Amino acid sequence: MKETKTVSGTPEARAAMHEMMAAFEAFKGANNARLDEIEKKASADVLLEEKVARIDQAVASAQARLDRVVSETRRPELGHAPSTASRSPSPHGGGMEEKAAFDGYLKTGASFGLELKAGLSSGSGSAGYVVPPETERAIERRLMAGSPMREIATVRTVGSGVFRKPVSTAGVVAGWVAETAARPETDPATLALLEFPSADLYASPAATQSLLDDAMIDLDEWLAAEVEDAFAAQETQAFVNGDGTNKPKGFLSYTTVADASQTWGQIGYVAAGAAGGFATTNPADKLIDLIYAPKAQYRPNGRFVMNRKTVSAVRKFKDADGNYIWSPATRPGETASLLGYAVTEIETMPDIGANSLSIAFGDFQRGYLIVDRAGVRVLRDPYSAKPYVLFYTTKRVGGGVQNFDAIKVMKFSAT
Repeated sequence: MKETKTVSGTPEARAAMHEMMAAFEAFKGANNARLDEIEKKASADVLLEEKVARIDQAVASAQARLDRVVSETRRPELGHAPSTASRSPSPHGGGMEEKAAFDGYLKTGASFGLELKAGLSSGSGSAGYVVPPETERAIERRLMAGSPMREIATVRTVGSGVFRKPVSTAGVVAGWVAETAARPETDPATLALLEFPSADLYASPAATQSLLDDAMIDLDEWLAAEVEDAFAAQETQAFVNGDGTNKPKGFLSYTTVADASQTWGQIGYVAAGAAGGFATTNPADKLIDLIYAPKAQYRPNGRFVMNRKTVSAVRKFKDADGNYIWSPATRPGETASLLGYAVTEIETMPDIGANSLSIAFGDFQRGYLIVDRAGVRVLRDPYSAKPYVLFYTTKRVGGGVQNFDAIKVMKFSAT
């Protein structure tokens, strides 16, 4: 694995950070003027509103650039293939021979020494060769760097198509007792069995034969880079909104109820105070209510999840002391924060609208589980798009909520 430079050590990261801080200072000045005018005249000048919106876009662009720099710094770089002598044998037993055989398959289609894996569905007609562990790890590394949900959730690799996890919905009862007193039997824990089936996720990157023949190209990293964006986009959409049919089940797809009535298997919500928007007075109060909706053990690792349009809305809010509740990252490598908690921007979160679930808060590492089925398959296809060679690449992924107490959402409704 190639070493990556620390984020704070890159000039581009420092420049992005300075741009971010300057844009936010300009935003605060313009927004303060807008709020003062609203207080005096009950409305702000149209030109001032446009100025605030324009600077807000600059803040969003600077934040996006900073996030991109951080993501690219974390992502393993494509580089020259290491020499055969420098490659260490695979711990799975394939070793250099397996890697060389797979490289030969990618380059020329030679399949000697590779394990054929037929499609699980008899009608699918899919088939492919299991990639070496080095290639699978390269794909996993790049997905971890490029997928916001993989950064904040728990990721587990399993060997079966369905991962089953027993969870305690009501803990074992305990009690105090004297040293010589009788020990009455306590009630056992109430267990529920959660199932996380994996579904096929595929992409078909294309290459020219001249690229494949280039000895300087590391085909492992090339394939990982080609499928990264396609896999990450589809995964993120499913982890948030997926219906669980031939895809992971997103955390917004579970039944949502008012937090006071929430039971196991449901996601509790806090009402924003207005239909399709925040309350007109003290809108930040509902965000504080959302923070304190999860129990205390879930708050230390808690974070907000929303899309950039929602971030733009909450960026204008102030607390009772006149301080902005949104703060940009103060050092490269950190994330922006809201009321002291990290903010993860996920574009597949819904925009603010009537009854939308546009903001989530909680400990996503304890709340959401991503399941990777071990094994990535690749089928070489030099015929369908001549003169290009297609590589039908498939991995199996599942996901769902594993702790319904750890994640809460804000519903944009009056009640």
